Amino acid sequence: MLMEKRIRRVVTGHDQNGKSIVISDGFATAIKTTPLWPGLRSTDIWKTNASPAAIGKDEPDPTLGPRTLHPAPQGTIIRISEVPPESEAILSLDPAKAREVFKAAGNEDASTFGRGARHPLMHRTETIDYAVVLHGEITMLLDDVDVQLRAGDVVIRLGSNHAWSNRSGKPVCMLYILIDARSEPELAALLKTRGRE
Repeated sequence: MLMEKRIRRVVTGHDQNGKSIVISDGFATAIKTTPLWPGLRSTDIWKTNASPAAIGKDEPDPTLGPRTLHPAPQGTIIRISEVPPESEAILSLDPAKAREVFKAAGNEDASTFGRGARHPLMHRTETIDYAVVLHGEITMLLDDVDVQLRAGDVVIRLGSNHAWSNRSGKPVCMLYILIDARSEPELAALLKTRGRE
């Protein structure tokens, strides 16, 4: 496994004189697993809830509390996930079970399986995502296209319907930066007619 070791998170801030300091140095605590997707291990590193984000003298841990798949309005999330090899159990999920996977991740409505999507883990969020393959190989599925990705590859996902399919037989480590976004009216109308909104 790639992420047997927990992820160290160093957070900086300011002391009472405005001098830069380390506020915290320890393991990120917001680790999510789900029995519906055995082997998936996802760690939220940091979140913001506004843009521009407020910077104070010190910052409480924003990753505490319930897990969300997507950021707050005008917010961001940085997340590192270990994606296990795809199993027959994942491939045989029905639409109701696929929605349960996304419900466990914090957004049941993101699932598009059963609404024309071709893979049980297909989903769409109104976010711009920067996805980086840190280690391993993974396939990104879009509506009609598969894209093979390797360590060092970067995907800029602009709200598109997608799934991550690990067909490599080994765990893959991914880094995601998710940014809240909104579809322009023309795209929103098109997605609604396709049942994706």
